[in-house]
Amino acid sequence: MTAAAVCRRLVDRTAVVTGAASGIGLASARRLASEGAHVVCADIDAERGEAAAKECGGLFVRTDVTDAGQVEALFAAAHRTYGSVDVAFNNAGISPPDDDSILTTEPDAWRRVQEVNLTSVYLCCKYAIPHMRRQGRGSVINTASFVARMGAATSQISYTASKGGVLAMSRELGVQFARDGIRVNALCPGPVNTPLLAELFAQDPERAQRRLVHVPAGRFAEPEEIAAAVAFLASDDASFVNAAEFLVDGGIAGAYVTPL
Repeated sequence: MTAAAVCRRLVDRTAVVTGAASGIGLASARRLASEGAHVVCADIDAERGEAAAKECGGLFVRTDVTDAGQVEALFAAAHRTYGSVDVAFNNAGISPPDDDSILTTEPDAWRRVQEVNLTSVYLCCKYAIPHMRRQGRGSVINTASFVARMGAATSQISYTASKGGVLAMSRELGVQFARDGIRVNALCPGPVNTPLLAELFAQDPERAQRRLVHVPAGRFAEPEEIAAAVAFLASDDASFVNAAEFLVDGGIAGAYVTPL
């Protein structure tokens, strides 16, 4: 029996997941639903987002996470439908191939990544936290990355900068709203076997190998492994985890020389 089948830590709580149509978002929506949460799936992809919500027995809200009005409407719909906003997993993000070295990344690519990866998290926090303050409780989980605290010569400059911003913002919000009963943490995954990563590495296999050599486990994470961390941070088991960099990177950040 899996841990997801045993744990029921989120019964009758409402969890909003952005980027829920695939990858970490989809795996997390499934895991949160398995633990008893009402899951609100948000994504710009209506077809796959609807399918995710149907699978989880939840609600789909098509959302452009860079649009303030749509993000506000997302959290209002969650509260209107289920009566609370207990968990906000602000996960939507992009990693396009034209975000590369600072020498070649153009301003348009820079701005697009910042809008989706950082501004969207700002908007989700802005509109989720007021619901949580009225309730006197809530868990906000923002997807940052291990690259928010480590440098890479295989640079994706805007992605890295955006995730550093998510990390700093999460820390600040966790401190600011702690006495309102709200926890805000930055989830920092290592490389994860998702369609986003597969697409990037399919175009440049050498880039994949340059990353894989630094993973002590010798593999990338599976989305379900990250989802397990999301479920923990969402639950009362993490009641004293706040304003944290929650690394789930297979040991990358602790490694100097990895096994042969």
